[in-house]
Amino acid sequence: MKPTEILSSLPIWANASADDLLASPAWTMPCRLGEQSCTLRLDAPRPAETLDLLVRFGDEEHILGICDSPSLPELHAVWAARAEMPEPLLLALVEKDCGPLFQLLENAVRRQLGIVGLSASAPGPDTKLLSAQVRSSEGEAVVSFSLTSSPAIVSALGQLRFIDVANPAVRDGTLSAEVEYATFSLPAADLAALAPGDALLLPEIGTMSPRKVVESRLAVGEGGVTEWKDEGTLRVVAPEPVAINVGELIDLASSDAAPSEPAPLPANTPLRLVRLGKTLATGRLDSVGAQQAFVVDDATPL
Repeated sequence: MKPTEILSSLPIWANASADDLLASPAWTMPCRLGEQSCTLRLDAPRPAETLDLLVRFGDEEHILGICDSPSLPELHAVWAARAEMPEPLLLALVEKDCGPLFQLLENAVRRQLGIVGLSASAPGPDTKLLSAQVRSSEGEAVVSFSLTSSPAIVSALGQLRFIDVANPAVRDGTLSAEVEYATFSLPAADLAALAPGDALLLPEIGTMSPRKVVESRLAVGEGGVTEWKDEGTLRVVAPEPVAINVGELIDLASSDAAPSEPAPLPANTPLRLVRLGKTLATGRLDSVGAQQAFVVDDATPL
């Protein structure tokens, strides 16, 4: 599975709103500024001093605040005197310097950008504002800007595909996993008659590594990471779930390493027999002749 497919399978990310995704420190949008490959980040501090433009994305008006930057040489040269400059001349410098930035914003928002003119006022302190920074592939700031927000802007930018799976905010997320040792079927009559002392043979134990079922969505085993769905078969699992983080899942999904030899499971290891999320019996690992077996200590009538 691809890392983005793993995220889309996990409720914490799959159910995240566009606002939640934009607020994540892992939000990073790949983009281009002219011919330069860059990333767009929204973790910049709210800028204190900007050249504020009234712009239009489709039929929505926004205030775009451009920060001083050596990457915008014409504006940078007149920055200190910009308040005294005639508006047509200042706008001409803006269009000359900021064309690549405007194209970047059009591509990001997926709407055509039009310059209305200089904004008569700056956004107020309570205005919802996106404070953004375009960074080079080396992580250096190229240009910073602010943009007033709207549901349409948030919807365009708040996409799961822009979540950087290498970010610790993603990788360090902890998930719950059920350790599964074996799966099999039993006739309904045999299952209904299950009682303490009964033994169910488990030939998989000792020959196959157990797999982990993560958040009832993903299976981690010898085949890597795959989608998982409860098909209603009987499953022998550990009594308690274990923790696994998202980074481990992503690493396992991209690993080419050969499966390791299964570690021996000690005798009397506690086990549960479950089906469709319900525990049908508890017991322990024992052996019947040369075969490993689940020995029932307690059974729940069906």
